[in-house]
Amino acid sequence: MVGTHDARHAEQVYSTLRNPASAAKSAVAASWSRSLTKYGLDPEQDQPPHQLSHAEFRVALERVEPLVRLAQNTLDRLFQSVGEAGCCVLLTDRDGVPLDRRGVPGDDADFRASGLWTGMVWSEASEGTNGVGTCLAEGRALTIHRDQHFLTRNIGLSCTVAPIWDEKGAIIAALDVSTCRADLTMPVLKVVAAAACDAAQKIEARHFREMYRHARVLLCPDVGRGAGGMIAVDREDLVIGANRAARIAYGLTDERLAHPFPADDLLLGEEEVPCESLTGAERGAVQRALSRTDGNVSAAARLLGISRATMHRKIARLGLSRPN
Repeated sequence: MVGTHDARHAEQVYSTLRNPASAAKSAVAASWSRSLTKYGLDPEQDQPPHQLSHAEFRVALERVEPLVRLAQNTLDRLFQSVGEAGCCVLLTDRDGVPLDRRGVPGDDADFRASGLWTGMVWSEASEGTNGVGTCLAEGRALTIHRDQHFLTRNIGLSCTVAPIWDEKGAIIAALDVSTCRADLTMPVLKVVAAAACDAAQKIEARHFREMYRHARVLLCPDVGRGAGGMIAVDREDLVIGANRAARIAYGLTDERLAHPFPADDLLLGEEEVPCESLTGAERGAVQRALSRTDGNVSAAARLLGISRATMHRKIARLGLSRPN
């Protein structure tokens, strides 16, 4: 828990920002600069974080309630990994408001006093440099450790946070693991950060699948950009959606995705896309129908909306093996 205000921290902030080159050399200094010049914050201000009213909190929760609901198991598993180390787990919305949390009851008094509680506002505009707010402002996973915070009253905290992206490639939430303990070393925080990123990616992937639950989701080759690339395709194997990693890897935009196109064009490339024919498409449709009915010709014919006799003629014409 943060103790009395430390004037030395405020002086460190001002001293760093007096050098115009600092913001260009350090991501923390760049955030400090935003906190001071863009948001007009004072590192020594001691007001507690702003807290939403009950009505405001309900509105914020309802906006992303499906995401919060599907994240429950992942939040539980993450907390089981980090809770005994004195950490709490927070799932925030895109505005930096924790909507759900996990914490050891014995630590709750410190966490509540520090503002690490549901309904508090941890945007960078409100709290200056902090794990949640700066992660959302910069769109990347990061750790803000103790005196890297902008406000003096937050320098007792260590926060590691990962963004969660929605099905259209925009930030929808953030996953934060925070501690008030002073004995957590940077190597330990790196392990915590890896666990937080992995959990955030699981929530993101599950959210994407839920948003395209009526489509088929394909995993793209590893593109080294956080969560694996995922694309959604319809029954005709046309691409109808892509997560952020896939959008970056393949240069996909909302405009491109507004007009569905063959998945092979994306995954194989123009030079490798096989030549298509109506016969080939017909053969595939007949084979899929037979597969789904375990070779029952009558049932397969009903799936295709044709007669049993027509189905037998197609099997013969396409050179397919007759089912037993």
